[in-house]
Formats: sequence, C-alpha cells, structure tokens
Amino acid sequence: MDAVDYKILRCLKENARQKASAISDAIGLSVSAVIERIRKMEASGIIQNYTVLVDQKQLGNGMTAIMEVSLEHPRYYDSFAAMIQENKNIVSCYYLTGDYDFILKIITDSSDSLELIHRQIKSTEGVSATKTHFVLKNVKADLSVIPDEAE
Repeated sequence: MDAVDYKILRCLKENARQKASAISDAIGLSVSAVIERIRKMEASGIIQNYTVLVDQKQLGNGMTAIMEVSLEHPRYYDSFAAMIQENKNIVSCYYLTGDYDFILKIITDSSDSLELIHRQIKSTEGVSATKTHFVLKNVKADLSVIPDEAE
C-alpha cells in the first residue's frame, strides 16, 4: 500500500460505483493503473466487498437498538455466535472486553419485533444478562477508516 492506493480507497469509499476513469481523473493516474491497483487490493483482501447503504426507515425498519450481552461462561461463545448469525435483524455483533461480552446492533420494524428478538437472546443458553439501548438518531455511520496517506 502506498499513498496512491489510499487515494483510490478514499474515492471508492465516497462512491464504490464510480468508474475507474473518474478515479483516474481525480488522482492523476492512468485508468489501467487504477484498475490494476483495485484488482490487487481485491486479491489481497484489502477490499473485501462492495455494498449498498439503504435508508432503513424507508424500508419499514424504523427501530434500531444496541444490546449488550453477557455470557455465563466462554464455553457458550460458539452457540451464541451461531444464533446471532441466523438472525437477520442483528446486523452487527462485536465480541468485547469489559462488563459485557458482546454488543449487538439490531434493526427492526417495531417494538414488538424487538421484544421477540430480546426474548430469543435472553432465552439462549448461557446468556446471563442483557442491557438494551434504543437509538434515537444516527449521528455518524462511517464504515471504514482510511488514513490520509501511507504510514
């Protein structure tokens, strides 16, 4: 990775659908060189995926909650993680240090469906405690950090 690769990543972060020619114009590199660098970053795993961000409220999912979860013992990690993977409303899950073992981001359409998810999690073997926070407003949703220049 060099400074040019970081410039390409910043362009893609701004709009992953932009053409290599637009990136080429923005950073002063030939189109073929831009394409080659993108392919190398994809092959090496630096670029892992291209995705779309949607307005959840317009899709009918107006409720977002953050849930902290503690397990009784680490032996429940695998079964808990498997349960999390199966629930489409749990959009992110982080394994933590501190008072709680996991933090979950849950997006759903109503408090009733959130209650069902909450019950499912609370009744999962090994779950000892939860703490749920309702999201009032999304102030920032940046999916990656790209340094200004190569370090």
